[in-house]
Amino acid sequence: MDRGKWLILVSGLIIGAIAVTLVKLGNPPNMGFCIACFERDIAGALGLHRAAVAQYMRPEIIGLVLGSALTALFAGEYRARGGSATLLRFFMGVFMMVGALVFLGCPLRDILRMAGGDYNAVVGLFGFILGVGTGVFFLKQGFDLGRAKISSSPLGGLIMPALMLFFLYLLLKGTVFNPADGGPLFFSQKGPGSMHAAIAFSLGAGLIVGFLAQRTRLCLSGGIRDFILIRDNTLLLGFIGIFIGALVLNIAFGLFKAGFAGQPIAHSNHIWNFLGLYLVGLTATLLGGVPFTPADSVRSG
Repeated sequence: MDRGKWLILVSGLIIGAIAVTLVKLGNPPNMGFCIACFERDIAGALGLHRAAVAQYMRPEIIGLVLGSALTALFAGEYRARGGSATLLRFFMGVFMMVGALVFLGCPLRDILRMAGGDYNAVVGLFGFILGVGTGVFFLKQGFDLGRAKISSSPLGGLIMPALMLFFLYLLLKGTVFNPADGGPLFFSQKGPGSMHAAIAFSLGAGLIVGFLAQRTRLCLSGGIRDFILIRDNTLLLGFIGIFIGALVLNIAFGLFKAGFAGQPIAHSNHIWNFLGLYLVGLTATLLGGVPFTPADSVRSG
């Protein structure tokens, strides 16, 4: 393998190890680092949903965005972009998250669940692969959302990092006026939302993963798409690395449990596991990335 492929593989190993370490430090089992689940928790923390078991301002997402943005800025790769099929992209993103939350995890968590011994995640992976294949079919038929335009002003691309800094301020300040009525932040008292590592560890992990994501452009749907179209396995190496890194530490920490039943924060409805990630794979291919990819996208605004 060339140097670039080794970098992606090693980055995957690091991300997988970080995810399991976060579980050891307090994050939910088999959910050391899940983009979809953590964004759901942030939405709950902001009061955008009232599922009491899924509300926490996850520092990992804050670090992910800030780490990738800072890396792009220092690497001279920052470009603010936008303007391509905005409304369609929004609704496709909504359906992508619906699929991820039906499965109970994004493609990154699917790999982490498999590394923890969850066979339900294997069912989800088959659905995801078929979804990507379906998306590739539509791409071959001419589906195209158009190319995003580079903005003349860099300010638009800084909105998300600035918002993450504001969220971090609220989290560090512990801004909860009344746990019963809530606001401006809500925090779960039980369930997965109440399970989290210390803020410093979570934020640091997010910064590292954001840096690695920006440099390697990791994307599972992109990896499968590239393999189908041109037999290029470069991006897939990163997720092989994530699986190996997580598997080794799961075994070392005694967290590995093989089977369908009794898996943490999971269900064994095979049809919905399959269809949930099928929808994610389809929309991700048409959009150009999975929920993990926005970390990469921040490099250019």
